[in-house]
Amino acid sequence: MRKIVSFLAILTLLVSCKDVVVQKPERLIEKDVMLDVMYDLAVLEAIKYQNPASLDTFKINSRDYIYKKYKIDSLQFAKSNVYYASDYDDYKLMFEQISKRLDANKKSVDSLVNLEKKKKKLLLQKNKKPAPIVGDTTKLK
Repeated sequence: MRKIVSFLAILTLLVSCKDVVVQKPERLIEKDVMLDVMYDLAVLEAIKYQNPASLDTFKINSRDYIYKKYKIDSLQFAKSNVYYASDYDDYKLMFEQISKRLDANKKSVDSLVNLEKKKKKLLLQKNKKPAPIVGDTTKLK
């Protein structure tokens, strides 16, 4: 009897430790599209916190914009996000890809900003007129 109880207890422990896998949703967003959605959300959220007036001026809700752009709804996004997040390693790789993409775009934007600064500096230097020579004009007579 004791062996049966021990066996059932061990069996119960093994079964309870089984990984619970999230079922694939019916309208799963493809992984590539999901990466694009998450990237765009990251960019829009960054804009929102760096310059909130820019989105408020045009009354842009970042989530609604993304849903319209990719023709998805909030439930579809939420279920797809939970599905992808259920595989930690794969989800981590997704975020690493997004991070690399953000870094690459940051470098290109930084170089464009630096180029614009140089252009403005050159324009300011060209537009500066030489200062008139101020001196004593009484000696010329």
